Amino acid sequence: MNWGLIGVGSALALAAVGSALGAGSAGMAAVGAWKKCFAQNKPAPFLLVAFVGAPLTQTIYGFILMNALGEAAAGGIDPGMLLGAGVLGGIAMGFSAWFQGKCGAVASDALAETGKGFGNYIMVLGLVETVALFVMVFLLGMV
Repeated sequence: MNWGLIGVGSALALAAVGSALGAGSAGMAAVGAWKKCFAQNKPAPFLLVAFVGAPLTQTIYGFILMNALGEAAAGGIDPGMLLGAGVLGGIAMGFSAWFQGKCGAVASDALAETGKGFGNYIMVLGLVETVALFVMVFLLGMV
């Protein structure tokens, strides 16, 4: 059995788990923030959807890494390297997505309450996402 193929699949799977956790966290907060707006007869900001969807991009990064690792596997690269790059890269991207969702949850509450700060909140989400981008790019360079 080629243990490296576990790493190939793990790159996507673990990134997607993080995306699900992040989008779920942000989604629950957005629904709660909208509920508060409705209860106070305030407009419910549709922009909260941006906070909910932000963690989904890490799944795309996991997919890109998975494809690159799959090509490397076909090229005969060391299975241990594939396993490590896929599992550890997927975990790093997954954590980035998860914590991006947690930041999005807090941003949802803040924006719904104040109606201000959208640019600042998106900037924070972008910084958290940068971790996943770095992981993907550096691992692509390695393989």
